[in-house]
Amino acid sequence: MRKLFFYFLFSFFISCDYFKVQEKEDHASNIIAIVNTDKLFKKDLKDVLPKNISAKDSLTLMKSLVQDWAIKKLLLSAALNNNTSESLENIDKLVQDYKESLLINNYKEELIKQQLDTVVSEEEVEAFYLENNANFRLNEVLVKSKYVYFNQAKSVEKEIISLFKSDKIEAAEALERQQLSFKMFQLNDSVWLELDQILLKLPFSKENLLKKSKFIQKQDSLGLYLVAIKDILNRNDIAPLSYVMPTIKEMILHKRKIELIREIEKIIVKDATKKNNFKVY
Repeated sequence: MRKLFFYFLFSFFISCDYFKVQEKEDHASNIIAIVNTDKLFKKDLKDVLPKNISAKDSLTLMKSLVQDWAIKKLLLSAALNNNTSESLENIDKLVQDYKESLLINNYKEELIKQQLDTVVSEEEVEAFYLENNANFRLNEVLVKSKYVYFNQAKSVEKEIISLFKSDKIEAAEALERQQLSFKMFQLNDSVWLELDQILLKLPFSKENLLKKSKFIQKQDSLGLYLVAIKDILNRNDIAPLSYVMPTIKEMILHKRKIELIREIEKIIVKDATKKNNFKVY
């Protein structure tokens, strides 16, 4: 019985050694490349290689990835060996500073998401605009205009021109109902648009569109253009509230962010002082 026990014990240790050797062999067989003491394994490239590519393309891509990995490791090794200890310390400090900044900014952003009031009322926007409207000078020419471009069929041409010229609500509604037949249109002349953007769409000169006019027309081989200019604002004029409203909302939210961050910092310092975690000597 005792002999049998020693036999099993001996067999167990032999088996363990076998599996260790086998594991080392399997581990070694998975190595693709070695640079100094760094090893690149098959599993490192498994997720990088795209699926459903041919064996030839896979081999080409793998060679390129191995080459890139080796160059990176060799350059890193050369850089470590050729940098002074002072340079390495400075780099470590920069890395640490960058890591700390990322952590702090991420923490602040999470707090801002949780606590920032993102609702900006029209009253707030208007009040901000009235206080600061002298700072909202235009860098571009704005116009209030409407235009249409349609096939020049005689059966509808007169009707559309008549509706387009009219200031009546019924005429505007009738044009809206026909918009599917227009190649291009802008029928809301109560909004401010950049003149340069309109010029990209319409075959009119800048001089033509810089005059207030109820009706301008021009035809080409494919159809007829109708344009009306209701109002104009030139460069350096004070921008209208409707045009700068999105910008003002962003400015108000940015101001709130800054105030919230300052408040958070005050609370953190106050709390740390109260708990004796922050002392000034």
